[in-house]
Amino acid sequence: MRIKVEIDNNSGFCHGVIRAVETAEKNLSPRRNTSSERSTVAGGNKSCPDVRDTAHLYSLGAIVHNGSELERLKTKGLEVIDIEQMKSLHNTSVLIRAHGEPPETYRIAKENNISLIDCTCPVVLQLQKKIRETPGQIVIFGKMGHAEVNGLVGQAEGRTIIVENAGVIAHAEQPTNSGGIRGSRRADACSLRSQPSALNNYPPICNEIDYTKPINIFSQTTKDPGEYEHICAEIKKRMAPGVECTVHNTICRQVAGRHSKLVEFARSHNVIIFVSGKESSNGKVLYDLCKAANPRSYNIQSLKQIDKKWFKNNDTIGICGATSTPKWQLDAASKFLKISLNDYICARFYTLIYGNYRRF
Repeated sequence: MRIKVEIDNNSGFCHGVIRAVETAEKNLSPRRNTSSERSTVAGGNKSCPDVRDTAHLYSLGAIVHNGSELERLKTKGLEVIDIEQMKSLHNTSVLIRAHGEPPETYRIAKENNISLIDCTCPVVLQLQKKIRETPGQIVIFGKMGHAEVNGLVGQAEGRTIIVENAGVIAHAEQPTNSGGIRGSRRADACSLRSQPSALNNYPPICNEIDYTKPINIFSQTTKDPGEYEHICAEIKKRMAPGVECTVHNTICRQVAGRHSKLVEFARSHNVIIFVSGKESSNGKVLYDLCKAANPRSYNIQSLKQIDKKWFKNNDTIGICGATSTPKWQLDAASKFLKISLNDYICARFYTLIYGNYRRF
């Protein structure tokens, strides 16, 4: 008795993450062999050598929101730091991940003689440029505290409004003296200030949506296109008469294209195993799509979380993941299931028939 396991060909790292990880690996290989010195930024001596450190490579924030991949890169010499730790570094190299950074980060690097290995995704760079060049009121559909969103906020000095979902707009309406409707952002649902650690070093954001003034709407590049469309519609219907609302299509095409394909993939299998890190914003969006399309969808971070009771005889199992899920992790899940699950089903079958199959 066998089961069938298939990996979704559209899952795995997006181009931006592939570029960042490959760049990190290329820079790590020579660094680990050229010097035995080690500069620390967490505990012990926080000072750095006077010459540029060639023994270490720092990543400003997690290069990818996947614990297993981070552990793999850590063994190669990559160390994740935050912005406060970066301020204490001098004469070294720091990698900027695909999510991008605000202008303040580049200023700190220049002052501290830090060489930046900039792996900001080209799609994110274009979005940053658009926001920087757009005047007036800016609404960003995105996850509060997300690295990409922090970088976008920094492009427009205090002119950005973060909206996480349509519910925030619906529950935050206040009439204005001019007869329009003003959406007041709630601190717990619509302001990055609700997460002080996320924005201590970034420019402030404004406090409310003013529907009596022109609005430009942008989206975090990895968000759900359908939800973005819904939010834009909610904002548009609240605009004062004659006031312009401009919607910018800023969701990554590669990411957006995965949504419909993933739904089809989830529906075509009995069980879905979705592999993704807990911190992955894109992972949450994609897993929710899988769960809606197939109730027998399960989100895991490691193979240890797989429960054999999820499966039945003759099941077809689909394995998929987020843009932050490495291919090797999808392959590992496939091999694990093909070996352990088939053996498990055989064990159950023979135990049922013969009552003495004791392999497991």
